[in-house]
Amino acid sequence: MKFEIQHKDAQTKARAGLITTDHGTIATPIFMPVGTQGTVKAVQQYELTDDIDASIILGNTYHLYLRPTTAILEQAGGLHRFIGWQRPILTDSGGFQVFSLAENRKLSNEGAEFRSHIDGSTHFFSPEKVVDIQRSIGADIIMAFDECTPGDADYDYARKSLDMTELWLDRCISRFAATEPKYGYSQSLFPIVQGCVYRDLRTRSAENVAEKQADGNAIGGLAVGEPVDTMYEMIELVNAILPDDKPRYLMGVGTPVNLLEAIERGVDMFDCIMPTRNGRNGQLFTGQGIINIRNRKWEDDFSPVDADGHSPVDTMYSRAYLHHLFKANEILGLQIASVHNLAFYLSLMREARKHIATGDFAAWKGVMVKQLAERL
Repeated sequence: MKFEIQHKDAQTKARAGLITTDHGTIATPIFMPVGTQGTVKAVQQYELTDDIDASIILGNTYHLYLRPTTAILEQAGGLHRFIGWQRPILTDSGGFQVFSLAENRKLSNEGAEFRSHIDGSTHFFSPEKVVDIQRSIGADIIMAFDECTPGDADYDYARKSLDMTELWLDRCISRFAATEPKYGYSQSLFPIVQGCVYRDLRTRSAENVAEKQADGNAIGGLAVGEPVDTMYEMIELVNAILPDDKPRYLMGVGTPVNLLEAIERGVDMFDCIMPTRNGRNGQLFTGQGIINIRNRKWEDDFSPVDADGHSPVDTMYSRAYLHHLFKANEILGLQIASVHNLAFYLSLMREARKHIATGDFAAWKGVMVKQLAERL
């Protein structure tokens, strides 16, 4: 994997670059649609390429390990072939999913024992096994195993968690170095910065990660309950330490405003379930603000879903029609909303990139964050 910074904003830490993988090139800043179980919910692969123009999507180690299983993925020749996707894929290590199973898991320096949410069966993830699973999945970018601490964790818990995450990282790196890709193309391993909301722990973690000289680095454990201003503070602190010439991936974030604020602070990559999850519940993100399409006010609004036309569905269908689909519980409504929201997120990233290149990102961002937060 290669990363080239093409433009830097003079007034902020924002930058625009290119990540090159064996499955294609990714222009940054980039948002990655979340395809946890080998599918971006309610969106077909041709829509991801033709309507949304997603250059990379995300899968999840925990879910794919349980179903369809690594044995099936290996028989298929990897996740790319299994789902019919020829562009890059990133896999999360499953650390967040294990964290979310607080009542059904046990953590130790050896790894994580957990019960499947599907059938209650017991499984064990060691750092080595997580690397092996991601080798079998075949993602272009794979993540080190970590514990995602909750945003309100006390200092002692956060310190012990970071101790374990750093131990796991060393073992992930060793396993990655001792193994080879399975499908004839290269993979890159990203470490994850943890440390909760504590400046000294975040600093320690970022310095440790920076020393690994990985192809890229991730920032985890944010947007998990801490105040948004604290999240921005942690991003600034960490990005001042992480290598400038490597892509920085902020995991699980977030709203359109969150993305612009993080880009301003030097983040290059994002993922979040928000555009598809919220879309399936009738919330649309637009350049003018946020629409709850279930509200009666849209019942006789025959204007396009979004006049800016981020994807074909935006000008093909009216707000009144989409309102009707949601009120009638028609599946098509979920599909249209999901495609629209993802297309909007990707369009926002392209616009940010353009304004970084032209040198007016700060002014554009200042206008956009006000508009994006409006409730229409």
